[in-house]
Amino acid sequence: MAATRTRYTTVAIVLHWLIAAAIIFQIILGWRAGDGPKGPTTFALFQLHKSIGITILLLSLARLGWRLFNPPPPAPVGQPNWEKTASHLVHIGFYVIMIGLPLTGWILVSASKINIPTLLFGTIPWPHLPLIPDLAPAAKHVWHQIGLIGHEVMVKLTYLLLLLHLGAVAKHQVLDKDAVFGNMAPGAMPGLKEPRAWLAAAGLAAVIAAGYLYMPGVKPAAQPAVAAEPALVTAPVPTAAVATAPDAPAAASATAPAPVLKDPVAWTVSKGSTLGFTASWSGEALEGSFTRWTADILFSPEALDRSKLTVSIDMASAKTGDDQRDASLPGEDFFATAAHPKAVFSASKFRKTGEGRFVADGTLDLRGVKKPLSLPFSLKIDGDTATARGVTTLDRTTFGVGQGEWASTDQIAAKVKVSFALTAKRK
Repeated sequence: MAATRTRYTTVAIVLHWLIAAAIIFQIILGWRAGDGPKGPTTFALFQLHKSIGITILLLSLARLGWRLFNPPPPAPVGQPNWEKTASHLVHIGFYVIMIGLPLTGWILVSASKINIPTLLFGTIPWPHLPLIPDLAPAAKHVWHQIGLIGHEVMVKLTYLLLLLHLGAVAKHQVLDKDAVFGNMAPGAMPGLKEPRAWLAAAGLAAVIAAGYLYMPGVKPAAQPAVAAEPALVTAPVPTAAVATAPDAPAAASATAPAPVLKDPVAWTVSKGSTLGFTASWSGEALEGSFTRWTADILFSPEALDRSKLTVSIDMASAKTGDDQRDASLPGEDFFATAAHPKAVFSASKFRKTGEGRFVADGTLDLRGVKKPLSLPFSLKIDGDTATARGVTTLDRTTFGVGQGEWASTDQIAAKVKVSFALTAKRK
């Protein structure tokens, strides 16, 4: 059958064009991710780069398996032996890079110091290579270097193979005027006037343009879910509380002066209250939030000396809108939640700085490091309801958040802004 076939099978043709488009697009993504600033957009490009790489691997294995049972058509009659040999070697080379490039990339990801999971196109979990992630740091570094060097070598080999392949196709189509291009473009005739050849060229240009124009969307951080039960979630920051008497008419609560509360009052938080953070990653704002946090609040503006607050934040609940990035935050390089699952802010000193403005001076225990921290906030009272908002800034490096390559502040700035917006009800 192979001897009488005049072109590749339909399955081989479809796989050829899919893999070709993916490789060209992948090259452009690699250039952009490697040359750009290491920010959220670049991170998203790398995640897509990984997804496309695994897709190329799977398609290439499928094509190789198909070829074993469906040999290619014979070479054109009269083709020189050196051209047949060169064509054979180029085809072998393409299988080497189509399988080897994703494998070396897979090694790089598996041996990375930061355990970032792979989700194909943000949806399908893809495992690391067995054993490599559990190696000792020195052995893991060796595998990382093997993957890195192998990947770089194969990228350069890809450039060479593409140049040879495209040059050979042009030679056969324009100079030799044989049926080689028709093997992958059924019905194509030799010569410059063949529309399928121009369609293939336009497709190549479109894929290149798509690689440069594609801009991944950086998802906004998910808003923290606040449970209705105060025992599950209460305010993560100090809030003041002054309210009218519980039996006061609702209409009068907005205008009647609030009674002075000489003793601290316990407060709980309503649904919709948020606790978030903003970091700067290569000049781009990276916003996140915590979805699980609790607090014990005892506070009154008239009893600042006896007010107190204890906040507990589940650090594994940090969300930035990217599942793969979020999965790395609990690791040793960032929050180290295995050893330090909670961050705790405690305050027993409060200052009034203006009308409806206060500051809580306390201590933040984060990643096993305790440092003083002041939280300024504004307060508005309406009956039994208090609303508070505030922003403060802390230095992540003083708490050890960011180890290894992330300890440097040239990519992720040292200063992290923490903000909150909440509504509290008096118990």
